[in-house]
Amino acid sequence: MTLSPSEKLSWWRKIGYGLGDIYGGGSGVIISFYYLYFLTDVVRLSPGLAGTVILISKVYDAITDPFEGVLADRTRTVLGRRRPYLLLGIPFVFLSFFALFFPFNAPAEAQRFALVIGSYLFFSTVVSIVTLNYSALQAELTLDYHERTTLSSVRIFFSTLSSILCALLPLEIVKQFADMRQGYIVMGLAFGAFFALPFIATVITTRERKAFQKPPARFNWRQAFVEPFQVRTFVCALMMYLLAFVAMDTVSSVLVYFMKYYLGRGDEANYVSGALLVAQVAVLPLYVALSRRIGKSRGYSLGAALWMVAMLTSLLMAPESPVWVIYGFALLIGLATGGIVVMIYAIFPDIPDVDELQSGERREGIFSALVTFTRKLSSALAIFMVSQVIGLAGYVRPVEQVVGGATKLIEQAQPAGFVLALRLIFVLAPLVLLALALVFAGRYPLTAERHRRLNALLDKRRAGQADSPEMAEEAAELARVLARG
Repeated sequence: MTLSPSEKLSWWRKIGYGLGDIYGGGSGVIISFYYLYFLTDVVRLSPGLAGTVILISKVYDAITDPFEGVLADRTRTVLGRRRPYLLLGIPFVFLSFFALFFPFNAPAEAQRFALVIGSYLFFSTVVSIVTLNYSALQAELTLDYHERTTLSSVRIFFSTLSSILCALLPLEIVKQFADMRQGYIVMGLAFGAFFALPFIATVITTRERKAFQKPPARFNWRQAFVEPFQVRTFVCALMMYLLAFVAMDTVSSVLVYFMKYYLGRGDEANYVSGALLVAQVAVLPLYVALSRRIGKSRGYSLGAALWMVAMLTSLLMAPESPVWVIYGFALLIGLATGGIVVMIYAIFPDIPDVDELQSGERREGIFSALVTFTRKLSSALAIFMVSQVIGLAGYVRPVEQVVGGATKLIEQAQPAGFVLALRLIFVLAPLVLLALALVFAGRYPLTAERHRRLNALLDKRRAGQADSPEMAEEAAELARVLARG
């Protein structure tokens, strides 16, 4: 398959776009690794209330995300449909992340609960609008199947590089301050700026396709919110994404507890996370090359299968395990999840092409919003369930003490039932979720050859060519396999 010169992206444009995922990758890691711990041990909410905070925000997202996607698709400006939201979002990215990790210290738990909900809803609104437009922009930068994989790898490189820093540095920043609360304030300010500023480069270097800026058709709520879930390619990709990433969320949300209360290595949790993410970055070129030979869905399946094997080896870890066992496990997980991440983000830009075959419109925003909304809702449910299990298993919160004017947390001994629950969540949850993900990966129908045929057909239609009998036959066959097969 020959790459059209018009679809070849310069490295400057790839890097400019990729820098934008410093926000999506990094903020997600900090929230996954540290937010539940921040709520229970710093803001000092009960595990049940901490999980409820996240769940409430996702119910809110369930209402707002799809409409944000519709609004983005129907936006028409001189900057395009996506870039205005990225440009306007820069100050709000900074402010919302700072508010998210502000250590509210109201005397009553109910007051702290209300303040945390407000800050989380603010963050959730900003991250939804910015990330859905950022993700939707990727599908417009190139229409080539393999060039999208390369672009995805650049995006994931910056995302994972950000994730490494966000796994290692937040707690190190906090530790520099005698007063833990002051440390979290500085951390929020530093990372708020770190996430916001790269979008300047993204807005400057990217361009949107004029061919996709035609006046939108009249809004139809069923076509926008129901019909996408009847497209086989989208449903398979969505389930591959949700199942794998919920597995990541589940493991990440208990990692600090697992390292601290089971392995007795709480101070090393961020270094273990960093080792995992370094392996993710290192393996990206391998999976990009592999996908050209075996396809995106098979590359994903390879990563998922490797991750399942790695999780089984975690049963051999114990408090007395040598350090190389723990870090070796983290590296193996990184090698596996790196393939999952780069493949799924290479798959999603192809979905609007299938939708255009059916609807005749470019609706990247709606699909990005549906992905964002279902992702956040499933993640919230997973973390909510984990928080409930932790609470029911008898988790004992640290006792807060003020020593010499500085706030200290005195950790408490944990019951055996809590430690057992940690181990079961850590191993069994990802195994079950990944087994289901492999089923959907096996059903994913969009191969490189089918995408080539799809693009050829869509190019003719975009040029205004009426369907010939041959084109109509090709459209029907592709729709049968990709949309409703």
